[in-house]
Formats: sequence, structure tokens, C-alpha cells
Amino acid sequence: MQLDYLDFDYSEDDEGTGSWDALASVTSERLPALSEEVQQLLRWAHRFAGRRGPVEDGGDWDYDLQAQQDDGQPLPVSYDPATGRLQLATQPGQRTTLSLTLSASAAFSQALRERFELE
Repeated sequence: MQLDYLDFDYSEDDEGTGSWDALASVTSERLPALSEEVQQLLRWAHRFAGRRGPVEDGGDWDYDLQAQQDDGQPLPVSYDPATGRLQLATQPGQRTTLSLTLSASAAFSQALRERFELE
């Protein structure tokens, strides 16, 4: 599966922990498609065989999700792994910017690359 909205930049620290950073800014008309893409990625991540949690604490992956609108106001955003749904309240007519950062072990990073055709 290729991603249409999330364009990840990859970096790695001295211990080999990968960081996948994506930023997407969309109009209110495109927000449902972006939300669906984030949901698909996080559903896949939660099904990954490894343990979610900070890599430095023995986890295989973790994530940080943030959102804001054109006016710079932060928006409450969360992902519910039980339902597989993203919860994000916005105001119509404004662009929404969403940032997603994944920290990952080498195994998670490789699986992510393969699943979402990332370089």
C-alpha cells in the first residue's frame, strides 16, 4: 500500500532507533482521506508482532500524533486501538495540519518500509 498524504522522513540515532516523521496539511474536504490513511497505518502498527512502547524501554515502536488548524490552535487528536478509529474534531473551512512521528526498532522499520513501500 502506498501512502498519498503521509510523506515520511527517516532518521536514525546512534543506538539504531529509527524515527519516521510525517507532516500533512489538508483542506477540510480532504481530511477524511488523510484520517483514513492514518487509521490504516496505526491499525497495521498495532497488529505488528512487537510491543508498543518507547524503544529505549524495550518497546519495538511508539508514536506521537498532533494536529492543528490554520489559525495555529492545537486540536485534540487521538487514536483508539480498540476501535481502530482516529478521533479529531475540526472546524469546517480550515486546513488541518497533522503530524505523526513513529519511533521504531530496526525490525519495525523494515516491516513499515515493506508494507507501505517507503524508502
